[in-house]
Amino acid sequence: MQSFSNQQNMKKLQIPLEEGKYYHIFNRGNNGDSLFYKPENYKFFLRKLDEYLSSHIEVFAFCLLPNHFHLLVRVREQEAFGKALHLEDAKLLDTSSQSFHRLFTSFAKAINKQENRHGSLIEHPFKRKEVTNIEYFANLVFYIHANPQLHGICDDFRQYPWSSYDRIISGQPSKLKKEAVLAWFNNADNYIAYHAQQPDLEIIRDLIIE
Repeated sequence: MQSFSNQQNMKKLQIPLEEGKYYHIFNRGNNGDSLFYKPENYKFFLRKLDEYLSSHIEVFAFCLLPNHFHLLVRVREQEAFGKALHLEDAKLLDTSSQSFHRLFTSFAKAINKQENRHGSLIEHPFKRKEVTNIEYFANLVFYIHANPQLHGICDDFRQYPWSSYDRIISGQPSKLKKEAVLAWFNNADNYIAYHAQQPDLEIIRDLIIE
């Protein structure tokens, strides 16, 4: 039986994703198991993220690692969606969390079939921390992008292919909120320079949810 404190922590992890708010979202494979086995798996996850969540969230930064991932998102206002369902309060229906669960279910089914495995692939519930201070954004974006290097997966996270680091400064079309991210760093040059140094992650300790 779970302790009372563990039950309380689980409830905190399941707080609704509220419209207009920013969140650092994290999930990983059960028991630290792999989520991504092939390059196609990373691509499939990003396609499904767009398919299930693009109408519910805006994505500012992401990083997909072999056994976990990080997202920095903002929940879109769902007022029109709530009115269409004749809801008095659109927040009564946490459509964003539901869509995340659909994403994870779809992804898990595909990986289980690919790997001929059974059982749960991804931890439940997924972790989320609200980001309330705009001063934290730059450090949190750095932390998300630096994860592959922090975990010893690569020597230079700026070369890691499955994060938004390069996509944000790329001229390629993207649904990423690139302009907003660069505005947090003032411009692209400062964005690059900031990622070349070692920011103080103690500033965002409460937002680091591993």
